[in-house]
Amino acid sequence: MKIRTGQKADMPAVLELIKELAVFEKEPDAVVVTVADLERDGFSDHPLFRTFIAEQNNKIVGMALYYYRYSTWKGKTIHLEDLIVKEKMRGSGLGFALYSAIIEQGKKDNVRRIEWNVLDWNTPAIDFYKKSGAKILEDWRVVNMDENGINEFLKRK
Repeated sequence: MKIRTGQKADMPAVLELIKELAVFEKEPDAVVVTVADLERDGFSDHPLFRTFIAEQNNKIVGMALYYYRYSTWKGKTIHLEDLIVKEKMRGSGLGFALYSAIIEQGKKDNVRRIEWNVLDWNTPAIDFYKKSGAKILEDWRVVNMDENGINEFLKRK
């Protein structure tokens, strides 16, 4: 098992992992991002995200995608967008290794918070996060506006 920084050439495999996660999260048709999007957005002069890649036997079997945010209360933070391990590799320690890489990166970068979302029905992940020392913020709600919502809002404005 090897954890390393993601490279542009990894993006086709990263997209396959994203699609696998979408199936797991019961939204198999929700992924619209392309390899070209990932390559452009992650490897430009000002990348929008970074990745850690998990390999076993020279095959990509997991990844963690993160980016930096800024909190008005805490300053620089990391947002862990997704941590994905191929289904057949779950329970092998790869998820823990990727999770550790993100936390180590946060410490290295002197961030004051690392944050992410977890679905309320994903009890194995919730239990893992709680056991690791993470706090599940029960009193906050995730809010988002999808592309259709953006367009509808702007029509009514």
